Amino acid sequence: MDFTYDDEQLALQEVARTALERECGPQLLRELAEDPAGITPALWSTLVDLGWTGLLVPEEQGGTGVGLLETCIVLEQMGRIPLPGPFFSSSVAAVLAARALGATELLADLALGTRRGTVALGEQGHGDPVGTVRTRARRKGNHWVVSGQKPLVMDGHTADWAIVVARSEEGVRSYLLESPDGELVPSLDPTRKLARLELVEAPVTPLGPPGNQLGLWRRIEDDIAIGLAAETVGAADRALSEAIAYTSERVVFDKVVATYQTVRHRLVDMFQQVEMARAGFQFAAWASDTESPERAQAAAMASSYAADAGVRVTGDDIQLHGGVGFTWANDAHFLFKRVKQNEVLFGGAGAQRHRLASIFVESA
Repeated sequence: MDFTYDDEQLALQEVARTALERECGPQLLRELAEDPAGITPALWSTLVDLGWTGLLVPEEQGGTGVGLLETCIVLEQMGRIPLPGPFFSSSVAAVLAARALGATELLADLALGTRRGTVALGEQGHGDPVGTVRTRARRKGNHWVVSGQKPLVMDGHTADWAIVVARSEEGVRSYLLESPDGELVPSLDPTRKLARLELVEAPVTPLGPPGNQLGLWRRIEDDIAIGLAAETVGAADRALSEAIAYTSERVVFDKVVATYQTVRHRLVDMFQQVEMARAGFQFAAWASDTESPERAQAAAMASSYAADAGVRVTGDDIQLHGGVGFTWANDAHFLFKRVKQNEVLFGGAGAQRHRLASIFVESA
């Protein structure tokens, strides 16, 4: 398969890289890492003006209607910064969920950036996030309410609404929660904010088709995992570039560090992992866009491989920088924290490997 981007995709990649480097420099990155909201109105307006908040929104709902592959091109460049703020939670996760559930009434505002959403899925435990759901939904008079805890919800403290996954008599179901107003909690990645939702008979509105929505949420999880893989590859690629640049200038014992054989071997290993991870998310995004029979398998492979590669490459970047790699002034730690947190979001690499094993067993 040819993974070369066409002219339009290359143009999108170049525009994304140029715009993000211009709009979110090192100083702003550090300011937003300390900001509880994690975003400025000006930066959010720029993302809206570029049309990126509507990438996954169909044209009839006011978006651009491109596929997951084109969205991943932008996400890879966002990972290079790494971009702070609620773009992923709202313009990727929330849009994917609303589309899959047929909640088209939510999409126009998401595309315009006038309202932001998020997804409240996983709970305490490990493995497939849907499998950890213990939050309960029930009728109370003429309304629905949900009760439970969602410990890690991306931007759950600033989102205008959240799609909450809960269990009812029909099985796994989806509910719209207005103004979630979650409690900001500490997270490894200071540029991606996480919040805890404590739900005590919170009034909600049911979303999606009747019956058990387990299959729908497995599909949503897959596409979210592909997006996270693309972002992780972007961070790893930036780490590789920074490692090459630094070791090509740093002199130790009268020799440029990059001339040492062990360093050169490590850089080659880093390059190989980045390229393999990139091919993985590209194929997985294509498989999702084309509804390929290999879609679920490709998503699990891309997500788990990118997670491992990202952690190793960004970790090696810190090591190759030496002591300076551990300092706040250097971006290496931001890149490592982004990919390490991505590794555990929405079930993490372990859950993806478990799912991949299940696919192999079922097909045997």
